[in-house]
Amino acid sequence: MSFALSTHAGDPARLATPFLAVALANDGKFPRALAALDKSTGGALSRAVRQRDFKGSRDETLLVLAKGRGPQRVLLVGMGATADASAVTRAASVAGRKANAMGVGRMAFWGGALDAKGIENAAIGTSLGSWEYAELKSEAGSGKRQTPLSAAVICVGDAAGTAAALANGRAVAEGQRIARRLAIMPGNLCTPEYIAETAQDIAKRHKLKCTVMGRKEMEKLQMGSFLAVAQGTPQDPKLITIEYNGAGKDDAPVALVGKGLCFDSGGISIKPADRMEWMKFDMSGAAGVLGAMEAIARMKLKINVVGLIGSTTNMPSGTAMNPGDVVRASNGKTIEIINTDAEGRLVLADVLAYAARYKPQAVIDAATLTGAVVIALGNTAVGVLGNDQAMIDEVLGAGRSGGEPGWQLPMWPEFRDQIKSDVADIKNTGGRGAGTITAALFLAEFAQGYKWVHLDIAGTAYSENDLVAIPRGPTGTPVRTFVEFVRGRAR
Repeated sequence: MSFALSTHAGDPARLATPFLAVALANDGKFPRALAALDKSTGGALSRAVRQRDFKGSRDETLLVLAKGRGPQRVLLVGMGATADASAVTRAASVAGRKANAMGVGRMAFWGGALDAKGIENAAIGTSLGSWEYAELKSEAGSGKRQTPLSAAVICVGDAAGTAAALANGRAVAEGQRIARRLAIMPGNLCTPEYIAETAQDIAKRHKLKCTVMGRKEMEKLQMGSFLAVAQGTPQDPKLITIEYNGAGKDDAPVALVGKGLCFDSGGISIKPADRMEWMKFDMSGAAGVLGAMEAIARMKLKINVVGLIGSTTNMPSGTAMNPGDVVRASNGKTIEIINTDAEGRLVLADVLAYAARYKPQAVIDAATLTGAVVIALGNTAVGVLGNDQAMIDEVLGAGRSGGEPGWQLPMWPEFRDQIKSDVADIKNTGGRGAGTITAALFLAEFAQGYKWVHLDIAGTAYSENDLVAIPRGPTGTPVRTFVEFVRGRAR
C-alpha cells in the first residue's frame, strides 16, 4: 500500500488531524511557535517540558489530548541532544509507529523550521514507522483490525519550495517500502521468479529496460560460480538487470549490485536449525537494489544507473555442490568450494564480472554476506570495503547522509593468503578470522576493470530485535545509501 505524503504551511494548531507528532530536542525549551497548540491542551505541553516530565530524550514520547478544531491528540517525541537530519527521521519514525499502532489512519508531523533535507527525512521517517507487513494475517478471531496509517502531513513554515523535498522523500519512502516488503516475505513466496516479476513491474511503471536471464542463458555465459549455488534447487535462478537512463546514452552508468538468496539453508554445509528462518532475509541486497531503482526513477535523476541482481536459493540435495568441488566463473577463474554456506560470494562473483560489460563509472554491491561483520560492527554499522579510497569515502558519506552509517575495514594484501587454494585459483572462504575482509577480497577478484565498493549489510539489513523506531524485521538498508550515492554523482 502506498503512503500518502503532503505538507501544511502555518500554525499546526489549525490543522485538523487525529494525531500530531511534535519533535523536540532535550534542551528544556518549549517552542514559541507552538503557543496556540499548547493552549489547546490547557498548557499541558509546556508544563511537561518545563517540569521535565518530558525531557526530550531520544525516542521518549508523551501523549496529550487536545481540544478544539485542530489536532485531537498531540504526541511529544524526543530527538535527544543532536537534533540533526537523522534525528528528525528517527523521531518521525517513532511517531509513525505510534500512530499506526493507535489506528488513527492519518497523522501530521512538526519538527520545527525544517529545511529541504528535514522535510525529506520527516517524510521518510513517517513512512518507515508506519510500514508493516500484514498481508498474510487473518482478521478471524482477533476482531476488526485498526485502521493502518496511510497518510502523513509534514508541517512547514512556508509551502513555497517544498514540493521537490517532499517528492524526494516520497520517492525514497516508496523505494524502502518495496525493499522491506520483499525482504520480509516468506521464501516460498518471494522466490527468484517473484523478484524478477517485481523488477519487471518497476521497469514497466517507469519505462525502464529490464532483462531476466535463467539457467540456460547463464550456462551460455559460463557462469559456473553462480550456477554451482543454483544446482541444488529446482527453482530457476535469475540474473536480473534493470536499466535507468537519465543521462546521455554514452554516459557511463553507476551499477548497483545485489545478492538475492531468497533462502539460504547453507547447502551441504547446512546451518543450525535454530533461527534458520531468518535466512529468508538473505536477499536484502537485491531488495535494496530494487528499492533504490524505484526511488531513482521517481526522482528522475540525470544519471544512468543499472541494477544487477543474482537470485537463487541455496539448498542441500542430491545435485547440490559439495565442499571440495572446483567450479569456473565466467571470467575464467577457478574456485575451490570449501564451505557451501559461503554461497553469496559465488553468486556475486559472476554478477560482478558481468557488470564490467556496462563499462560503469562505479559499482557498489550490497549483500548480507558474512556473520563476521556482525561480530565486528554489531547491528549499527555497515561494513564497507573496496578498491578505490576516494569512492569508499564517497559511499561512507552517502551512508551518513542517508542514516545508514558504515565503517571501513582494511583489504590489506596479507589477508589474501587466507583464500589461496591448493587446487584452484582461489577458495571461497578463508576461515573464521577476518571473515568479512577475506569475503571482500574474494569479490575483488571479480570486480576488475572498474572502481568498486562492497557493502556487507548482514548486521543492518534486518534486525532480530525491536529497534523502537521500527519493529524487528527489515530496516530498508541499503536503499538510502544507494540513492544518496547516485544523487551525489548526478549533481
